[in-house]
Amino acid sequence: MRNKILLSDKTKIENFGLNDKRHVWRKHVTIPTVKHGGGSIMVWACFSSAGTGKMVKIDGKMDGAKYRTILEENLMESAKDLRLGRRFVFQQDNDPKHKAKSTMEWFKNKHIQVLEWPSQSPDLNPIENLWKELKTAVHKCSPSNLTELELFCKEEWEKNSVSRCAKLIETYPKRLTAVIAAKGGATKY
Repeated sequence: MRNKILLSDKTKIENFGLNDKRHVWRKHVTIPTVKHGGGSIMVWACFSSAGTGKMVKIDGKMDGAKYRTILEENLMESAKDLRLGRRFVFQQDNDPKHKAKSTMEWFKNKHIQVLEWPSQSPDLNPIENLWKELKTAVHKCSPSNLTELELFCKEEWEKNSVSRCAKLIETYPKRLTAVIAAKGGATKY
């Protein structure tokens, strides 16, 4: 079953600096700054034990219709490219757009099984590990604008090795056990 799961999520990627890092100012050190920030993009992507699927930049505000368009244009192609067959299981979080009646109807019409997912599920989706690594790699590329940021994101996403993706899926049961043991609290994952 684990080899037939396609995990997905969206994340915000900032152009200057990592979202979760803070810079420390020290005497005699100058660090270039950007007055109003370098902007950011939102991306959706998916992966399986066979590697990474499509990554898509989300233009504008995400709503249910836009989410279904992203799925329509990228989900089945990703499953095909990853050789998951027609009987894969799709993972998404419980965002209201994802669970909307029209979205769930879309899955039903496409005969796609959606994994039941708990609300407020910290540390459960291994794509979070890939997001962190992606943001670090893209930051090192020093994109100078949002077009470059998107390009670097897609390039770095495709560089994720099949073995790295497979390892994240392989260790998934340990992740679940750790979250249960922590009663939903933070874990090392």
